[in-house]
Amino acid sequence: MALTSAVPDRVRLALDLLDLGCSERVMEVGCGPGVAAAEVCARLTTGSLVATDRSAAAIARTSRRNAAAIAAGRMSVRQVALADLDLPAASVDVAFAIDVNLFWIRDPAPELAVLRRVLRPDGRLVLVFGHGPQDPERLLPILTDRLAAGFADVIAHRSPLGFGATARRVS
Repeated sequence: MALTSAVPDRVRLALDLLDLGCSERVMEVGCGPGVAAAEVCARLTTGSLVATDRSAAAIARTSRRNAAAIAAGRMSVRQVALADLDLPAASVDVAFAIDVNLFWIRDPAPELAVLRRVLRPDGRLVLVFGHGPQDPERLLPILTDRLAAGFADVIAHRSPLGFGATARRVS
C-alpha cells in the first residue's frame, strides 16, 4: 500500500521495520493522534491492533481517526500507561512505539516486562524516533542496552527517516 506524503517520516520508518503480515496481532504504545494506527490497520485483513496511550486526548483523537477500523473489529483502543496494561500473555505478535521517550529518559524495566509478557515467543518489538532534538548517537546505545537486558536480536537502526531499535522476545 502506498503511503501519502502526509505520513510522517518516523511513521514510515516504523512501518518499514514492522514488516507486517496481514494477520498479525499488533500493539502500539503511545498511539498519539492515530496516524500510525491508521496505516497499520490498512495493512491488516485478519489481524488486529490494540492502540494504547495514557492520554485521554490521544485516545479520543485515535478513536475519531480510526472509527471505521474500530467498528470493523480490526482495532481497539485503551487509555492506560504501559506499565499498567493488562493483556493476556503471548497475545501480541509485534509491538511498536514511535517517539515514546520513556524508553530512554528513565529505567523502563516495568514497561519492558509488560512487553515481554504480552509478546508471543519470538514476537517483535520496534522502537522508533524521528529526527529532532534527540541525538541518535546518544540514544541508540541507551535503547539497545536496555533492550538487550531482556530481548534477543537487538539491532540499532539509522535512517534518513529517523532511528530506532528492534528486538525479539526470547522464548
